[in-house]
Amino acid sequence: MSPLPSATEPVNSPIIDNRQQLIDFLLRGARPREDWGVGLETEKLVVDRDTGEAVGYERIRELLSRLDGIGGWQGVYEQERLVGLQGKRSSVTLEPGGQLELSGKFCCDIACSWRDLNRYRQHIVTMGHDLGLVFLGLGVQPFTPLEQIEWLPKPRYEIMAPYMLKSGDMGQRMMKQTAGTQVNLDFSDEADCVRKLRVAQWLSPICYALFANSAILEDQPSGYLSLRGEIWSRTDPDRCGLIDQLLKENSGLDDFIEYALDVPLYLLQRQEKYIDLTQTRFTFRQFLESGWKDERATLADWNQHLSTLFPEVRLRPQIEVRSADSLPPRYTAAVAALYKGLLYTEQGLSGVEAIFSDLSITDFRTLYQASWRDGLKTRMSGGTLQEVVAELLKITARSLKEQFDNGESGTDESHFLNSVDEIVATGETLAEQLLARWQGSRQEKLALLFEHCGYADV
Repeated sequence: MSPLPSATEPVNSPIIDNRQQLIDFLLRGARPREDWGVGLETEKLVVDRDTGEAVGYERIRELLSRLDGIGGWQGVYEQERLVGLQGKRSSVTLEPGGQLELSGKFCCDIACSWRDLNRYRQHIVTMGHDLGLVFLGLGVQPFTPLEQIEWLPKPRYEIMAPYMLKSGDMGQRMMKQTAGTQVNLDFSDEADCVRKLRVAQWLSPICYALFANSAILEDQPSGYLSLRGEIWSRTDPDRCGLIDQLLKENSGLDDFIEYALDVPLYLLQRQEKYIDLTQTRFTFRQFLESGWKDERATLADWNQHLSTLFPEVRLRPQIEVRSADSLPPRYTAAVAALYKGLLYTEQGLSGVEAIFSDLSITDFRTLYQASWRDGLKTRMSGGTLQEVVAELLKITARSLKEQFDNGESGTDESHFLNSVDEIVATGETLAEQLLARWQGSRQEKLALLFEHCGYADV
């Protein structure tokens, strides 16, 4: 979950007085084809090396403190607490339960993102070793119960946490126990943006199935291969999941705006304070039309509101896809390769459309929900998602090679897909590989986790 804007960000911003401002704001991320790139955001769980339990803020703060000043990182503070690191083009942030996220720099190609991740990986592993910390590329905390995980000390989480108890039955699990992998991608104009939003939503069950890696919760099989998908679906129906309007062929950015306007506000930010609005179910549409007390809606408010929407795909300001579980490092670049291959060429986009465009929204939702439980064995059109994924990966590889041949990337990036070859060939996801070996003592399970998804020296 990407963080909300900091309370220290400037709030002096134009008042919104017409709808076009909202559309223009969404289109601010548009770029010409020659400037397209890719960004990778990787969350990972931070656990104690000896027990496997989630570690608290003080130990993570010490990690950040040791990283401060290394590799260009500078500490980020909130209420005098160290809560992150800022580099020239990337940042390290903490999620509510102490999950560590790298928002990597937006790169010209995946190779650049991979190098960025490996530099960061080397730093955290080296510093973490001395502190008895291990980092897991896993979608859900494997051992620590929800109530035993400390909250990160940020004022906005004090607002969000109680609200999550009302909006769904797993919202606090999402905040404190889950970790994911996000990819950021470019678009050229409104039509290109909306088409990619639609295609990326269609790819969400593909992504859940192929990268399922969250089958264990509190030391027990959860019944899902991507429990993280199920948790997000039970977090907040107003702001999570699919945006049905964007699955329709004639949709536009106005449909995204309609969706966003009707989501209740978490808060307003004024000066360096947050104003809690979670008791009101006050939507951004109401704020835009009538204001709140003496406050009028500004573009800064709109930006902050957009950051509190957590659908499978969103605009921030590039297209951000959010369906993959946290993964072992060697698989993360494959997520970027999948989306870059399928969203950056006509053959990729049309290949996905040919598979999914005839599905009704009801049938697609059924497929989407089944992918969390059944992974690549999910049934579709008389076959399985394993067969669909195999077909799409062939298209992806051709598309990535085409981008290289056209001079749109510095190398043939199809080799980043090699890490998932065995998964696709066998139909056995990372989650199933872990489940098959999940037995023995806590120490035996810990050793298995470190082998399965632990971050190690590069």
